[in-house]
Amino acid sequence: MENTDQKKEWVGWLKAIIITIMLAFFLRTFIFATSIVEGESMYPTLQDGERVIFNKIVYTIDDPGRGDVVIIHQPPKNYVKRIIGMPGETIEIENSQLYIDGQAYQQHFLSDEVIAQTNNFGPLEIPENNYFVMGDNRLISKDSRNGLGFIPRDDIIGKSELIIYPFNEFGWID
Repeated sequence: MENTDQKKEWVGWLKAIIITIMLAFFLRTFIFATSIVEGESMYPTLQDGERVIFNKIVYTIDDPGRGDVVIIHQPPKNYVKRIIGMPGETIEIENSQLYIDGQAYQQHFLSDEVIAQTNNFGPLEIPENNYFVMGDNRLISKDSRNGLGFIPRDDIIGKSELIIYPFNEFGWID
């Protein structure tokens, strides 16, 4: 009798472990994943070496929005950038001011110092099904202005949601 109870307990544990592994695989593959920030292009929002969780399913339900901090897959690596321009819009930076379709856009996520150091750019019209992205550290960021170009919708693989490491930086991403 004791042997049968032990077998049942082992089978129960084995089932729980298998279900946990399958659930973790499903969540990691289809819902959430982690990424490590490389470089200072998103400083001060994100810093080099931080580990973030990004939401992989959000953009199957909805489209990316202006201001979203997204993960962009362009082999051989992923990039973390902020969406600035949407499909069909015209982007221009003149005298450190960002204009979207001719209207001044306030970048609340940037310091006045970074805004003042942003070089003139554009005007440039964003093609349909593409986005214009920039890093928050505008002076050193490789982004839509200087290397990444327009970002096709299919290259945006998730929205950065949460900093999980280092632990003293744990929190939601603006």
